This record gives sequence, C-alpha cells and structure tokens, in this order.
Amino acid sequence: MSVNAEPVDNARSGRKHWLKLLFNLVVLALLFYFVRDSIRSAIEQLRAQEESGFRWRLQWTWVVVSGGLYLLGSLPMGWFWYRILRALGQHPRPAEALRAFYIGHLGKYVPGKALVIILRAGLLKSERVSAAVAAASVFLETLTMMAVGAFLSAGILALRPHEDMRQHGWLLPLALGLMVAAGLPTVPPIFRRLVLRLGVPKGDPGIVDKINNVTWRLVGTGWLAMIVGWLLLGLSLWATLQALGVEGVEPIAHLHYYTAAVALAMVAGFLSLIPGGVLVREVILMSIMGIYLAKVLKVAEADAIAVVSAVLLRLIWLVSELIASGILYVGVRGAQAENVVS
Repeated sequence: MSVNAEPVDNARSGRKHWLKLLFNLVVLALLFYFVRDSIRSAIEQLRAQEESGFRWRLQWTWVVVSGGLYLLGSLPMGWFWYRILRALGQHPRPAEALRAFYIGHLGKYVPGKALVIILRAGLLKSERVSAAVAAASVFLETLTMMAVGAFLSAGILALRPHEDMRQHGWLLPLALGLMVAAGLPTVPPIFRRLVLRLGVPKGDPGIVDKINNVTWRLVGTGWLAMIVGWLLLGLSLWATLQALGVEGVEPIAHLHYYTAAVALAMVAGFLSLIPGGVLVREVILMSIMGIYLAKVLKVAEADAIAVVSAVLLRLIWLVSELIASGILYVGVRGAQAENVVS
C-alpha cells in the first residue's frame, strides 16, 4: 500500500493543479470579456453624444483628479473590510487586504457579482485567512457600504431637495427601500445568525466567539468610514464635471447633489446584479444631475452634459480600477500571489 500511495498522491496533486489553473484562466477570461465590453459600451455612448451634435473637450488633469478621488474614496471602505477580517479572527497583512480589495472590484463587471467574493477570498486564502470567513466579511463590508450610501441619498433627497426634484418622486422611496434591503443583514445580531445558519465555516470550532466580535461598535465605525468614502466619491463626480468644463460647479456647496447622485446610482446598480450596474447607474445619475445642471446651474444642454458626465464617470472609475489592480497585483505579493483564486 505504501508503495502505491505516492504515485496516487502525485496524480491527485497534478489534477488539482491543472483544475486550479483552468479555473483561473476562466476567471481571467470572464474579467477580460466583461471589462472590455464595459469600456466599449462607454466609448460608444460618448461617441453617440458627439454624433448628436454635443461637443466637449476634456481637461485631462481633472480626469486624473476624478480617478484619484475615486481610489481615495474607496480606501475607507477597504479599511473597514480589513477591520472586519481582524474582528473575525483572520490575520491578513494590510497590503494583502488592500490588494484583494481593489482587484476584487473588477468582479462587479461580471454578471451576478459573485466574482467579487471569489477574487477577494481567493487572493487572501492562506493559513492566516479562511476563504469562507473572508467571503462572509465581503458581504458585511459591501452591504454596509450600500446601506450607508442609500441612507445618505435618502437623507439628502428628503432634507435638501430642489423643488423640481419632486418630478422624480420615485428616487426617495427607492433610496429608502435600498437602505432597508442592504442594511438589515448588517445588523450585528442578524449578521451573526446568518453566518451560523449558513455554516461559515463549519469546520471552525471558534466561529461563535469570532462572530461575536461583530458588534454595534464595529458596524458604527464602518458607517463613519463609509460616509467619508461616499463624500470623496461625490467629489469624484464634481471633478468629472470640471473635466467637461462645466462652469459654476462648487465642490462643497453642491456636494450633497454629487453624493446623492453617486451613492444612489451605485447602490441601485450593484443590487440590480447587472454587470457594472450599466444603465441603472446612468439613469439615476442623469435624473439627479439633469435637475442640478438645469435648475441650479442653469446650464445649457443640461441633459446632454448629464449623460456624458454619467458615462465618463463610469469609464474613469473602471480605468482607475484597472490601473490600481495592475499596480497592486504586481507590486504586492500576497499569501498566494501566484494564484488569481485558490
């Protein structure tokens, strides 16, 4: 028996290696296809606006600023995810978590959004991090981000609406509904119960003690971090308007418009499960920004600028994610840097 055991083990190890390689190649192919499709769709939409007669000239400095603000705004969200992992008894290095966080963003362009979880958990899996626990932490971080974004949108729409915002009365109920849908699973007792119900992970005898570390205080710090992040993402939209040469935009005085537009658009787009939230994000962004541009700034061609700014913002964010992911993948060696997922 001992003579044959080694060849059998080697054969199993070889099959596992090739299956893992095949799975990684499939993941990369999916990412390439859907990211390319998102970029192509955005460029086609921009060209359609040009062909309709609307002309603009990009100010590339502001394009870079917009992308930088987006990546900076994502940092508090990544920091909260790292805090969750630590609270759940996992020990990733900060650089590893940051690397997995940004690369995982690319998974949202694939239908279903499941690839976000696969990428993040796979890039962190090691003797220090359980993939199952990492997956549960992604849910808590993402749903907290969505709940806070919907909360900010609802508050802004309810407390500081422009009189013409009433013609889009569906936006406030949408924000409230998304806040409840995303927020309920993040309530600590509910989250702990869900983790136990799903058996994440079944083989960890200390999981009960670990999930008890998901407290109101932890979630509260997440809310504070997310608010900072959403405000920075709102400023990214402001920088995009600057890149288009729109006059009269104010970074602070009008920040509530940018934040409400970006937050509600992203939350609805993500929960729609449509790759990248395409069309859903644009419809909401155009609804809010169209009113802002026409009624507040009294800009000519407000509708056309709203369309272009929404599409351009999506393109800027996608390219920023690709650049950041490439730099982090090459520059930060994770626990299993040779694998895309494991």
